Amino acid sequence: MSYLKKPSWLKVKLPSHSAYFQVAGLLKRQGLNTICQSARCPNIGECWEKRAATFLILGNICTRNCGFCAVEKGQPEPLNENEPAAVLEAVKEMQLRYVVITSVTRDDLADGGAGLFARTIRLIKENLPHTRVEVLIPDFRGEEKPLLQVLEAGPDVLNHNLETTLNLYPLINRPTVNYHRSLLLLKRASQNGALTKSGLMVGLGESREDLYRTFLDLRESNCQLLTIGQYLQPTARQVPTVRYYTPEEFEELRQLGLKLGFKEIISGPLVRSSYSAEKIFATVRSAH
Repeated sequence: MSYLKKPSWLKVKLPSHSAYFQVAGLLKRQGLNTICQSARCPNIGECWEKRAATFLILGNICTRNCGFCAVEKGQPEPLNENEPAAVLEAVKEMQLRYVVITSVTRDDLADGGAGLFARTIRLIKENLPHTRVEVLIPDFRGEEKPLLQVLEAGPDVLNHNLETTLNLYPLINRPTVNYHRSLLLLKRASQNGALTKSGLMVGLGESREDLYRTFLDLRESNCQLLTIGQYLQPTARQVPTVRYYTPEEFEELRQLGLKLGFKEIISGPLVRSSYSAEKIFATVRSAH
């Protein structure tokens, strides 16, 4: 198999700052997972050096087998009921004023893990009332009750990734019904007063028309914030990258989305769902 050569704008430096190793040590002591590690995020050095990390709850083994994701798949272990408290301690020690919490998908759980999400949000809100909480949630199999359980805990941003365009769902090993399920989740969240956010990765073979249609679908679901980043094949087991977008093309996509009514978009080669999450939230907040 031949691989596309990465362009210069996708090169990242190896972590060397002491803060990176302090964060790594803290996470290990608390027994916490991060999507930064599990999904092989290219920004891990930059973010950890800024003492920022995206916490991965509900364990680190996913019950689904999406074709783009490096997170381990298989049979998950039982829930760690101490995870919310461990996240709180890490947030305190890192002195975070904005925290992002995501999870693997847990189709083995009756509530999809919504209860643990809600407990984690509430624990942070009760103990650190000035800390903002963004959650990046799975689709909960399209069920409304788990979504409402998360929303009732009061997250400041409700994030759920659409990932790619409808026509490419079979490529990433997702049924096309899941695309519409995700849009419905975002719509329901917005109808219940949430500030909603989603994420797309490009470079899987989508056309500009496909992206335009996807932007429209997100806006019709009243999705308000968006991240757009370059898909990078994590290992040989995942689907290959078809092409690399230039920084100029990412800016063009950002401008297109803003014209369609998104409140804010962060778009760039190394952008991921939680990249500059505090910045995108602050931009929207300052506009009101």
